Amino acid sequence: MAATVTLEPASRCCWDEPVRIIVRGLAPEQRVTLRSSLRDEKGELFRAHAFYCADADGELDLMRVPALGGSFAGLEPMGLFWALDHEKPLVRLVKREVQTPFVVELEVLEGHEPEGGRLLGRAVHQRDFLPPGVRREPVSAGRVRATLFLPPGEGPFPGILDLFGSSGGLCEYRASLLAGHGFAVLALAYFKFGDLPKYLREVNLEYFEEAVDFMLQHPKVKGPGVGLLGFSKGGDLCLSMASFLKGISATVVINSCVANTLAPLHYKDMIIPDLGSDLEKSTTTESGVLDLMNIWNNPLEEPYCQSLIPLEKAQGPFLFIVGLDDHSWNSKLYAHIASERLQAHGKERPQIIYCPGTGHCIDPPYFPLSRFSVHSVLDLAVLYGGEPKAHSRAQVDVWQQIQIFFHKHVNGKKSVTLSKM
Repeated sequence: MAATVTLEPASRCCWDEPVRIIVRGLAPEQRVTLRSSLRDEKGELFRAHAFYCADADGELDLMRVPALGGSFAGLEPMGLFWALDHEKPLVRLVKREVQTPFVVELEVLEGHEPEGGRLLGRAVHQRDFLPPGVRREPVSAGRVRATLFLPPGEGPFPGILDLFGSSGGLCEYRASLLAGHGFAVLALAYFKFGDLPKYLREVNLEYFEEAVDFMLQHPKVKGPGVGLLGFSKGGDLCLSMASFLKGISATVVINSCVANTLAPLHYKDMIIPDLGSDLEKSTTTESGVLDLMNIWNNPLEEPYCQSLIPLEKAQGPFLFIVGLDDHSWNSKLYAHIASERLQAHGKERPQIIYCPGTGHCIDPPYFPLSRFSVHSVLDLAVLYGGEPKAHSRAQVDVWQQIQIFFHKHVNGKKSVTLSKM
């Protein structure tokens, strides 16, 4: 092959780490196409491509040279990763097995023809989800079903419980990556996994209390409290945990409601009803997918305000991550309600990060945008929102802000030095 593709780091690194891509051995100012491809565990193919022009020395450094078009344009050193897309628009890229990497193939093709150009160079890069030295320990303790990820070293480490949304099951990829940054992270399942309930018909907070106790009693977890990280439905569960349970030092929620949703919440002799929704209030986009933004009842109106979570009872601080193009929840409104309620009760206002052009599914850095997908509960195609470039930038910033927040409020570090992303 005529060209050499150099990657830094060379052959593998963690998914949330950036890669520098340099192509050498091209003709001066040669026009080429760079193409990336990845197959997930189900064999689904995701691809991206971009058009470039080499410099006067026949070199192409993606940190210095902008893309001229294709899946993206402009100076985007990681564009070949965050722009990966499936030919079927409803297929979302997720990592199901964190003990194996994603393998990304990078190709250099002659001309600006992503399908027909002559192959000039090729490289393969492994993107790991289990960082070096991180230990993965399945957990089946009492009723708790989870996976614990422990950083390398003796510890103890600041502890975090990580919850996903209404898809259920056990999602580990965010927890495993976060453990690589010095946290003991428990990826917690709460339905549709093992012997847990198959459907989310009711939620018992005692289950989550047991998970918190498990972490606080673990010899590798640093007390006196743990952090909570929740996305979507997992977010309002984290808000309920912070409000009613002891041992919670800090809570981060990503595109979540400030009211209890989808199922009644039980704790001791208390029941918080679910907010409720009306699917008939949904709208359908031109591409035929549902926009769920307006289906939820207003948590400030009677009788729906009974589902509001009493955040003022929480002891630790909050961080709300808000995608301003979230079409699953009115996340901006809910964060505002939370802020007003906390201040009305004399509590510190939460930290809120507003992310323009960002949709519902905010993942760790360099995951492609999932703008719409088939909802696991409704079994219908729904709109999640987001614009690829803005969404990608938000994921990088949010990932850093989450680490800073937890290091400060769970680990007790006033200043944190993060790796360049």
